[in-house]
Amino acid sequence: MIELAGIIILGIVAQWMAWRLKLPAILPLILIGLLVGPIATFYTADGAKLIEPIWNGTKGLFPGDGLYYFVSLAISIILFEGGLTLKRSEIATTGPVISKLITLGSTVTFFGAGIASHLIFSLSWPMAFLFSALIIVTGPTVITPILRNIPLKKEVSAILKWEGILIDPIGALVAVLVYEFISVEGGQAFTQTALIAFGKILLFGFSFGFTFAHALVFVIKKRFIPHYLLNVASLSMVLLVFVASDLFAHESGLLAVVVMGMVMGNINLPNLKELLYFKESLSVLLISILFILLAANINIDQLMLLYDWRTAMLFAAIILVVRPLGVFLSSSGSGLQFKEKLFIGWVGPRGIVAAGIASLFGSKLVARGEVGAEYITPLVFMIVLGTVLLNATTARIVAKWLGVFLKKSDGILMVGAAPASRLIAQYLQDNNRHVVLIDSNENNINAAKEKGIEALTANIYSDNLADNLELNDVGYLMALTGNAEINDFALNRFTEQFGENGAFRLIHANEKGNKANQNKQHLFSSTHDYVALEETARLFPQVLELTFKDQSHYEKVMHQTAKAPNSIPLFLKDKDGDLKIIPSYETQSNESKEGMRLVYLGKPLVV
Repeated sequence: MIELAGIIILGIVAQWMAWRLKLPAILPLILIGLLVGPIATFYTADGAKLIEPIWNGTKGLFPGDGLYYFVSLAISIILFEGGLTLKRSEIATTGPVISKLITLGSTVTFFGAGIASHLIFSLSWPMAFLFSALIIVTGPTVITPILRNIPLKKEVSAILKWEGILIDPIGALVAVLVYEFISVEGGQAFTQTALIAFGKILLFGFSFGFTFAHALVFVIKKRFIPHYLLNVASLSMVLLVFVASDLFAHESGLLAVVVMGMVMGNINLPNLKELLYFKESLSVLLISILFILLAANINIDQLMLLYDWRTAMLFAAIILVVRPLGVFLSSSGSGLQFKEKLFIGWVGPRGIVAAGIASLFGSKLVARGEVGAEYITPLVFMIVLGTVLLNATTARIVAKWLGVFLKKSDGILMVGAAPASRLIAQYLQDNNRHVVLIDSNENNINAAKEKGIEALTANIYSDNLADNLELNDVGYLMALTGNAEINDFALNRFTEQFGENGAFRLIHANEKGNKANQNKQHLFSSTHDYVALEETARLFPQVLELTFKDQSHYEKVMHQTAKAPNSIPLFLKDKDGDLKIIPSYETQSNESKEGMRLVYLGKPLVV
């Protein structure tokens, strides 16, 4: 009981440490697992592990095959969640570089790492390619924390982010297929019986995943499941598919759940986001338990396999040759600069899925007596820990050395995507400013996207917004909702992160015309609140410009807009075309306004 409780407590402590230190969670999880597992044998009185998942075959927390069953079920849930995030539309629209990275880049990693491990460690070809298939996966859980606090150019961070998201289920699928190909007929992979068995795995894996995905979508849409049972019913269906598929074709369960997740993720399912949130929370708990268990289950003799010059040679080959080669081939002919390709080639930490599946497959193959299988788990753990540690400590230094930092953060985050916000965002975008709208209202977000405006469905109270790499270049924050509390919260919560150059909000209704309440955070004018802004956008849905003749003309125009009900000043545009936000308090300035233009919303001004 103490060990079980300890694993959960240590897992959550590791997750908290990762959040606090802005590190990938896999790093403290595996380190804690090693400390209470194999390393504990050096400091405990009796030379035993503090946590022993399985010992002498029949003892420990998970005696017999208990650990394999738990790991299998946990990995099936994690892979199902990964499958849910893979969208066909994203693969089609993420651009040539990302598409090539997850296809050509994965192929280079598969063959390059396979050949390297075969030559360096003398692994058999099946084992070598299983190892290479397992390290294809990077994953957002390891990429995001590393890049979160590095102000990279938007294209670079987007490539790394989307590669991690899209390659997760694809890499897992490749690893499952290679393992299943090895498994049939005890490794006699080229006999007729083996090929038939492999075909059965593909048949039942794909058919079960596809069929049960559509069945679950059907019962959800028909509301055959009450809302409070929706998440747990979906979880039980995932486990059912995994077990049932495995009964019909041994080792096909993982393939089935990956396919099931991919199919459901590409169907218009109204409850998909809620299902993802539940699976994400469950995955965090499972991952916390899983990786402490897996690391603790490693023995000293397995770690000693890595105490070899060949380990460093293999790690160097993957980091310095295979990964950069895949990146440079994938980005050939793109608009990326050499230094940007070099940085992307340097940052490639392996993730949670790689370590989890490696432990599962490695243990099963060792138990089966496959030659070289004892290297799979320690080698993959070495690559995972090594790449995460290397990239977490050097990514910022390398980015600064290569000069791929953002030179300025002039992107604009607008909270609220109502009609007036969309008009303003459209104008800013047309004037070469990066604008992102966020709103919890799906209709507003969809309307923005139809206009070609970048928009995200997000809850301002959620922590997920702070982790969004697409907002790396944001330096201005504008709160334009009709809710005063939300506007105030947005500025209080996100000014430091997104308001580097300025954070502004609309005036509240009770602040209209009251000069005593004016401050530098107020937007536009002291007489126009959210209601006035939206009413103006409804009556005169246009953003116009007016050129100032001289300073007195500027003052006259600004005085008139303060009283005009349907002409709201937004920005000043200087002679070079640069836009400046007008807070409501700033109606006077020492800077000459001759030749500058007023950008305003609504009815044309005649001054």
